[in-house]
Amino acid sequence: MATSLEELKKIATQVRRDIVRMVHAVKSGHPGASLGCTEYFVAQYFHHLRINLSAWNMDGRDEDIFFLSNGHISPVWYSVLARTGHFPLKELSTFRRIDSRLQGHPTTHDGLPGVRMSSGSLGQGLSVALGAAQAKKLNGDKMLVYSLHGDGELQEGQIWEAAMYAAHHKIDNIISTVDVNGQQIDGPTEKVMSLGNLRAKWEAFGWTVMEMNGNAMEEVVLRLETARSITGKGKPVMILMTTSMGKGVDYMEGTHKWHGVAPNDEELAKALAQLPETIGDY
Repeated sequence: MATSLEELKKIATQVRRDIVRMVHAVKSGHPGASLGCTEYFVAQYFHHLRINLSAWNMDGRDEDIFFLSNGHISPVWYSVLARTGHFPLKELSTFRRIDSRLQGHPTTHDGLPGVRMSSGSLGQGLSVALGAAQAKKLNGDKMLVYSLHGDGELQEGQIWEAAMYAAHHKIDNIISTVDVNGQQIDGPTEKVMSLGNLRAKWEAFGWTVMEMNGNAMEEVVLRLETARSITGKGKPVMILMTTSMGKGVDYMEGTHKWHGVAPNDEELAKALAQLPETIGDY
């Protein structure tokens, strides 16, 4: 596992290379938010999560478990799972291909290590994560449950039912994060359906709320540790993580246009020129 910030930053650059190469190879996928969430995934899997890499299992007993609710950002998750040894790195070249385990939206039927729920239908991940968190409590398991969501996903009503449920049942062994990049497939969230004051909303629903810059590795590492330290106090924890969609590739940054569009050959070359190879391509 990486320990220094410099190591984590180098891994993040390599993961971004993986993302753009994966979606380019099959001319489909979702690079925008994958690039924006790279620091979060790298900090989680290479530094923060307490997981057993040598013996992955579906139950996740006595280890932290993670659920990706906004499953369309699978490229960043697959890259990090492969680079932490969950499955062979070379398997990234099968992304979105026929008979591949690496489907565009993660699924469980092929037994892919690291994936505990099929996701892509937005709004469902928080409910699943809360069930897992309650199961840990029932089993006397002291480890934590994590979930990640998109800000556009908060327009789904099931999210707010789950938010109420978590607070009512004092599920305090979960740390959820929302990627607040202000973009969704049809445009800026403010134009599609304004989310208002997210901090005030989550606090009103009974959660302890933190905020962080999701593209500053130092801050991500620090905030994740702080979040862990405030679990177990009777309230679920929410991190509102501000990111820039398309981070790391200048022509993709800050626009919904790269939500689900793959770069062509020329665009890929331009992206890779901005992302120097650091620890080896797949």
